Amino acid sequence: MRYRWNYQALTHEQMEAANSFSKELGISPILCHLLLKRGIHTVAAAKKFFHPQLNELHDPFLMKDMEKAVERLNRAMGKKERILIYGDYDVDGTTAVSLVFKFLQQFYSNIDYYIPDRYEEGYGVSMKGVDYAQETGVKLVIVLDCGIKAVKEISYAKEKGIDFIICDHHVPDDILPPAVAILNPKRLDATYPYPHLSGCGVGFKFMQAFAQNNGIEFRQLTPLLDLVAVSIASDIVPIMGENRVLAYYGLKQLNSNPSIGLKAIIDVCGLNDKEITISDIIFKIGPRINASGRIQNGKEAVDLLIEKDLANALTKSNQINQYNETRKDLDKSMTEEANKIVDQLENLSHRRSIVLYNEAWHKGVIGIVASRLTEIYYRPAVVLTRTNDLATGSARSVAGFDVYKAIEHCRDLLESFGGHTYAAGLSMRIENVQEFTERFEQFVAQHILPEQTRAIINIDAKIDFRDITPKFFNDLKHFNPFGPDNHKPIFCTNHVYDYGTSKVVGREQEHIKLELVDNKSHNVMNGIAFGQSSQVRYIKTKRSFDICYTIEENTHKRGEVQLQIEDIRPSE
Repeated sequence: MRYRWNYQALTHEQMEAANSFSKELGISPILCHLLLKRGIHTVAAAKKFFHPQLNELHDPFLMKDMEKAVERLNRAMGKKERILIYGDYDVDGTTAVSLVFKFLQQFYSNIDYYIPDRYEEGYGVSMKGVDYAQETGVKLVIVLDCGIKAVKEISYAKEKGIDFIICDHHVPDDILPPAVAILNPKRLDATYPYPHLSGCGVGFKFMQAFAQNNGIEFRQLTPLLDLVAVSIASDIVPIMGENRVLAYYGLKQLNSNPSIGLKAIIDVCGLNDKEITISDIIFKIGPRINASGRIQNGKEAVDLLIEKDLANALTKSNQINQYNETRKDLDKSMTEEANKIVDQLENLSHRRSIVLYNEAWHKGVIGIVASRLTEIYYRPAVVLTRTNDLATGSARSVAGFDVYKAIEHCRDLLESFGGHTYAAGLSMRIENVQEFTERFEQFVAQHILPEQTRAIINIDAKIDFRDITPKFFNDLKHFNPFGPDNHKPIFCTNHVYDYGTSKVVGREQEHIKLELVDNKSHNVMNGIAFGQSSQVRYIKTKRSFDICYTIEENTHKRGEVQLQIEDIRPSE
């Protein structure tokens, strides 16, 4: 893939501001500029950013309906009513169910949990789930990471004398379900100061409020923060504000004393002797939890995450690992099929979106295939398969484009839809697929910006190798945890040369292990360029080239810096 490098040179005013801030903070002006870009302008704000504190979490009772939710939960427990914890089958939903179930189980035994089957019931609150609640004598359902659009299903439950508390973070419609309480920081009438919580995060705030109301110390909640960190990373929500505090302490918990279930997943991922980062959750831990709901049933993920015996947990995590291997095979074969279809599309170069329908595709993997298509073709993508008599699927987007709005524009063609800016789910009658494809394309073509349809690397700063001192690297580490709104900085260095020892590595000779020098210092920098072995011929000509990269710790030599090269191009 050919990237366009996007770099905005600093203005005189920005340089002055960064230099002034640098004197106050005692860190590099380069890093001070990155803080200013993140809206951090004072020493106090920088200290909060670098050293988040749990006492900075917002009062959970600022969330609309929180008092109603706590009162109804207290009443259910006082009357010994049966409570059902219900959640979505993805990572956010299963971690949310696990968190609420584990916390309440310490104080109450008449409690159960339920994850709908992706294939039989589909996303969200199902009629079958409501029937299960009635059959098992449930009087209160706490629904997590879904439910905000379940007007029909929750009305049906109400007729049966079953109350619902909704803990969701998806965009609501104008009409809300008839639940006794709706906890959602994205409500149009929301009073909560932070709108970007994950579904598990909303569940955590509910438990925080319940604990406050019942005189339970906050320290009894902190062991559950590992689940919140896994949900924040996997659901790709911003890692600033309250999410930064939750993710920071969640990672601490994950690295120091993870729950038995997560410990077993860490073991099967081969992460035992490594400091776990947000990237490890996104690429290793999260996909394994997700694989359960994609291939079998999400309930198995909750069974693992609440497990108290390590031997049982290891057995369950090995099973989930097998599901992940199956998922990888399906992902590979379906992506290859999808690419062949895309290659045959008419006027592909003029299209701004991709919509594919294949009734034979596996429902559990279509979201991943949609993600692959956006990465390959840099267009919003919708991938659909057949479920009963409907076309159901997933949408994914490119940076800066709101795919939820594009789907909402076609809502008259849909049976159901829901989601976020960058990811959504939808279903429609099969006869509507063609018209949806055309209308979706029209909306995307009218609203997407030209720069959103190209693979762009946004460069945060141009630096020389002499800038990368041990102090610089140590200060940069305090920007962790990285994620949306606080992405890992990408640096650029111009006119670098092969030190003479760079070589192709990897099982298929697809990567380059680099040793580089620039023309401003004598520092030799180690680097790795994944999947870029085609560049090695130019590198070996002894001519200069430019690199953009992130700065990492060398996993084989602790404390040593390694550049992870994102792209290479000849110097001008």
